[in-house]
Amino acid sequence: MPDLARLRAKRLFLLDLDGTLYLDERLFDGAADFLRAIRSRGGTYRFLTNNSSRGAESYVEKLRRLGVEAETSDFLTSVDALIAHLHAQGMAEKLLYVCGTQSMKRQLTQAGLRLTDDRDAAVDALVMGFDTELTFQKLEDACILLNRGADYIATHPDLVCPTWYGSAPDCGSVIEMLHTATGRRPKVIGKPQPEMALLAMEQTGFSPRETCLIGDRVYTDIACGVNAGIDTIFVLSGEGTMADIDTYRIHPTWVYPDIGTLYRELEETV
Repeated sequence: MPDLARLRAKRLFLLDLDGTLYLDERLFDGAADFLRAIRSRGGTYRFLTNNSSRGAESYVEKLRRLGVEAETSDFLTSVDALIAHLHAQGMAEKLLYVCGTQSMKRQLTQAGLRLTDDRDAAVDALVMGFDTELTFQKLEDACILLNRGADYIATHPDLVCPTWYGSAPDCGSVIEMLHTATGRRPKVIGKPQPEMALLAMEQTGFSPRETCLIGDRVYTDIACGVNAGIDTIFVLSGEGTMADIDTYRIHPTWVYPDIGTLYRELEETV
């Protein structure tokens, strides 16, 4: 049985989106109630998403469309973590070829980074994101750049993106294709790395003991929480299954069927 007293003492909840709060245009039962309950008890939350195909503004619009009020400050994305990493590594003056969406490119450009679509330019690094505008030309360019020795950075390793029809290939699937073709693997910035969780705690002032991460992927969401030293909740409403715990040997603190079940159990203890 979950330690409900320990769970109810949490004040900062870090929540994945796809497969955790909603699936496509369907908000999961109890999701909005759970978010309201967090704030009514003096807590807060941040949405942590590896999805680099769009900016926080589009997520605000989507959540509002689904009946959840949100602000851009409620979100931390893998692109935010990527931008922080690139600046910390002194790459503001480096030339980047981005295999990503126009939205991702705009975010990087607005952050003062230099981008090019010309594979024959003096490219310093290939940056890989979840590219819903992927073309074979981009894959070919990526292979050429990697074979030339360009640095290689990826926003996240998610293999698939959950959808209403099942799953679609995500950034991790493209990473595997490029590894097959070139033998190269990238430095990964987003979950399972702990940076987004650590940044959320820094921004809000809550301690690891007061913080909990909720997600539907063991190998990214739960691993991020483990790497950040915080408790985790694995929900079975998205990509993940119970078998993943043994497959990846990453153990969540608690497991729930979905966020609605979590909300109802917590409410019953009030």
